[in-house]
Amino acid sequence: MPVAPSHVIEWPGKDMDSSFRPRLRPLETQWIERSGQPALLLQDRLAIGARGVVVPQLLVPLLALCDGTRDLDTLRAAYQLRTGIPLDSSMVEKIFDHLDEALMLDNDRFAHAYREALETYRSLPFRAPFLAGGGYPADARGLAALLEGYLEQAAALRDGRPSGNGAVRGVICPHIDYDRGGLVYARLWDRAREAVASADRFLVLGTDHAGGPGAITLTRQSYDTPLGTLPTDLEAVDMVAEAMGTEAAFAQELNHRVEHSVELAAVWLRHLAGDRDVKMVPVLCGSFHPYTEGEGRPTEDARWQAGAEALRRVAGRARTLVVAAADLAHMGPAFGDARPMGPVERAALSAADSTMLETICRGDAEGFLDLLTAERDRRKVCGLPPIYLMLKILGNVAGEKIAYSICPAPGESVVSVTGVLLSAPESRPKRH
Repeated sequence: MPVAPSHVIEWPGKDMDSSFRPRLRPLETQWIERSGQPALLLQDRLAIGARGVVVPQLLVPLLALCDGTRDLDTLRAAYQLRTGIPLDSSMVEKIFDHLDEALMLDNDRFAHAYREALETYRSLPFRAPFLAGGGYPADARGLAALLEGYLEQAAALRDGRPSGNGAVRGVICPHIDYDRGGLVYARLWDRAREAVASADRFLVLGTDHAGGPGAITLTRQSYDTPLGTLPTDLEAVDMVAEAMGTEAAFAQELNHRVEHSVELAAVWLRHLAGDRDVKMVPVLCGSFHPYTEGEGRPTEDARWQAGAEALRRVAGRARTLVVAAADLAHMGPAFGDARPMGPVERAALSAADSTMLETICRGDAEGFLDLLTAERDRRKVCGLPPIYLMLKILGNVAGEKIAYSICPAPGESVVSVTGVLLSAPESRPKRH
């Protein structure tokens, strides 16, 4: 859901150095209505500056020109050339004054704020739960009651199947909010209870929605939850960092601060593990966009491959459960598609997802990536990086789909999610 913006771009403005060459940072964008008119909401996934900036539709073409090569006079001229609309200098100055104040420009001011935020994050005793009190209850009793309620529903749907399987080596769980995905989470974790109970280490691979291409990002901070902290396995983190190179491994560490994918899995793991002494290795996985566009494979990147090999060694240690916190497709107008997701479109999505999940359940990492590359990731499967990495880490596994759901999103759009158990082939859970 979009946040309430703290800045709205209007006009006129104030003086600004005309030699200034603005470069817009990578931001999350969403079309909204303001005063009955379409506008673009800009949001910072890192939550360093303003909660949001609203840009009137008339000014959106100006944003596409902000690549750091044009001063303000050149931007005005290029905008008029593209749209036929003249902008006076005070208008342009006001626009970029707002964006600068909101820390949405890639400049020295943002760099300073980023360094301060990173230093603060690293100085804290743990990584604080970002969604507590919003995405789920902040008090332990309320949160435990919520999760147990979902688990009771899941148990009623179990259909006589066993409630656990100790041979499970990995799971795919959603990272969508609990309101929409709670039952899918619960049906998965109900079946994975024994795997959680027998593990003393969780290797959690989460989608990094702000992550750079092919990034594998570590943190030494422990993830806290209202139910207790999951201490980070520092020995494992340092071993992976040494293999990748420390600079690369922690280059985007601040992304952990507000990224929800690992957090939402960690809450379930802490709940099911109870008071047992169990550690976690939290890993964020950056975008695979270049690969789905045909620009090589992750395994051709020496740092990615080194990280994957080190994580394989972590996963190979006794009593380690690997978790991919990964949603599937994101389709509809809210995600840039022209067509709303009606019944026909949903049926087609379900069929395409089913084929994809069959590939995943064969343990076929390359086939999974091939499928999404062939369609240029038309479904926008944000869980591609962590699922692919998990399959590469685990090697020969066979999967069982436990649950699947197509969840509503704004503007007649949808997000699909799943729960999958992955085991050694000879111990694959039998269907009843």
